[in-house]
Amino acid sequence: MTDHEAIVERLKAVQKASRGIVALDTEAINGMLLELADRIPAAAASILAANRQDLDRMDPADPRYDRLLLNEARLESIASDIRNVAALPSPLDQVLEERALPNGLEVKKVTVPLGVVGIIYESRPNVTFDVFSLCLKSGNATVLKGGSDAACSNIAIVGLIQQVLADRGLDPDIIYLLPAEREAAHVMLNAVGFIDVIIPRGSQQLIDFARKHSTVPVIETGAGIVHTYFDRSGDLEKGKAIVFNAKTRRPSVCNALDTLIVHSDRLAALPELVAPLTEKMVQIFADEPAFFKLSGIYPQELLDMASPEHFGTEFLSLKMSIRTVDSLDEALEHIAHHSSKHSEAVIAEDQEVIEAFMKRVDAAAVYANSSTAFTDGAQFGLGAEIGISTQKLHARGPMALKELCSYKWLVNGNGQVRPA
Repeated sequence: MTDHEAIVERLKAVQKASRGIVALDTEAINGMLLELADRIPAAAASILAANRQDLDRMDPADPRYDRLLLNEARLESIASDIRNVAALPSPLDQVLEERALPNGLEVKKVTVPLGVVGIIYESRPNVTFDVFSLCLKSGNATVLKGGSDAACSNIAIVGLIQQVLADRGLDPDIIYLLPAEREAAHVMLNAVGFIDVIIPRGSQQLIDFARKHSTVPVIETGAGIVHTYFDRSGDLEKGKAIVFNAKTRRPSVCNALDTLIVHSDRLAALPELVAPLTEKMVQIFADEPAFFKLSGIYPQELLDMASPEHFGTEFLSLKMSIRTVDSLDEALEHIAHHSSKHSEAVIAEDQEVIEAFMKRVDAAAVYANSSTAFTDGAQFGLGAEIGISTQKLHARGPMALKELCSYKWLVNGNGQVRPA
């Protein structure tokens, strides 16, 4: 049997397992999730040892290193997120619409699982836990294709999940981790009839690869080219805190700030606005007006003149560009040209500016006077997330339980037939 054939056989097993999930009641699903969360501390040593093998192969200066890193605190947070998912109401069997037709038919539209959800992702072993918990809670089986960077971590995590499934009398094929080799991704992306939807999580390159090569429907998530516009009416103290948090909290994640847009009337405040960034040694690429305003104030070794490629770039590191504009319209035009439609923010006290920005910016999450770091399923009260959808069909923004459901129509009759 070839590797391709072996993968297809496993996918058939996952598809079969997915049909069994819908027979599970909410209590059984929640019990599985709670036991998994409870067993993470006991498995921490083996998971962290596997994660260390992955980390040892990566340069700590690589922006992906922080995404790959697991530690006891992060495992505790993962366990907490799993418990949060277990505590959420089930998204299944919810009646979305119902009506009685004049012919006596009773029609209901109810939520159902998507079926088999395929996730292709890079350097994020925490995603393995998040995806499984959300998929199981929403009645879906899970096929995972992680990157080779996190191969050891993912094997350890999926091994724990499958052990808990088996111990509770559930089918371990509810979750399947594909081989780390790139060739396995091509099998996954073309597994029509076995996988119902593909969700890529990672770089724009990964998302483009999935969209280009997949014959299975794809929901795009991940890439975040994020802007914050500091208006002429912006409050400086709010702005300092927001810009610092959005850029430095976790610079390697998709909701981190990439470009600060500043109204030209507030250039005098720019040095103070970005002063906190020196604490984290943030490299700034500034357009000409901003560069000359910061010269001699912001550390010289951290300040460069911006080039066109510094705008529309997802840095995923302690780097940021600055663009100066003369109006809200110019700021909106810059965002429209460079945004990945992930998260965008305005800092302003002028309510008309806030309302115009919120209405006219086309993005999954739009903020007024707040950090874009909040674009996250758990922060939005969704328990956890599969990813941040940047498209408009089916799901947009943080995808969680409801977004992992479709629906079907249930029609009850009493012998009705349709007239010729």
